[in-house]
Amino acid sequence: MKPRRSQFTDAAARKVGDLIRGEGNPNLMLRVFVQGGGCSRARSTDSNSMSRLQDGDTCVENLGVKLLVDPMSVQYLTGAEIDYREGLEGAQFVIRNPNATTTCGCGIIIHGLTARIE
Repeated sequence: MKPRRSQFTDAAARKVGDLIRGEGNPNLMLRVFVQGGGCSRARSTDSNSMSRLQDGDTCVENLGVKLLVDPMSVQYLTGAEIDYREGLEGAQFVIRNPNATTTCGCGIIIHGLTARIE
């Protein structure tokens, strides 16, 4: 049985599309990755890497918007749903991940790894 790819909801694709149009650069894409260290560890990302497909990336497209997942992160995000919601707690991107064993307020923790959206 082939593993399920990450799901990129219409709500998330619409919001990312709005953000991309606001930036005025139609080549931008959303990158989702997993980093070690849990929620207290920050990671900086080269902004140029956000706008291009890199070797080994998995690309999921919805409504003309591309979501990129690097080769290391894809194993942790297979079957995850990347969504966007607005509610009483504010507006936010949400990752619903069936592989997550515990969660925290800043992301999805998968055995000490935090999923981030940039």
